Amino acid sequence: MRYKTSGVCSSAIDFDVVDNKLTNVKFTGGCNGNTQGVSLLAEGMDIDEVISRLEGVKCGFRPTSCPDQLARALKQYKESEM
Repeated sequence: MRYKTSGVCSSAIDFDVVDNKLTNVKFTGGCNGNTQGVSLLAEGMDIDEVISRLEGVKCGFRPTSCPDQLARALKQYKESEM
């Protein structure tokens, strides 16, 4: 799935979900080290766990962050699968 981000430096997040596990997470743009770290840490995790851990994380004074955008992307994915 490709998710267009909003309110952050990255412009998109690409990912796959296999058996409710997050795989192949790739951020386009953003702080390279941070987005790589988030991607590697979330790889293979249950998507509900990723959402619960990352939802609401803020970046500075912004109301969202790249991790929060990943949580939003996964919530949108879940809604599309219903």
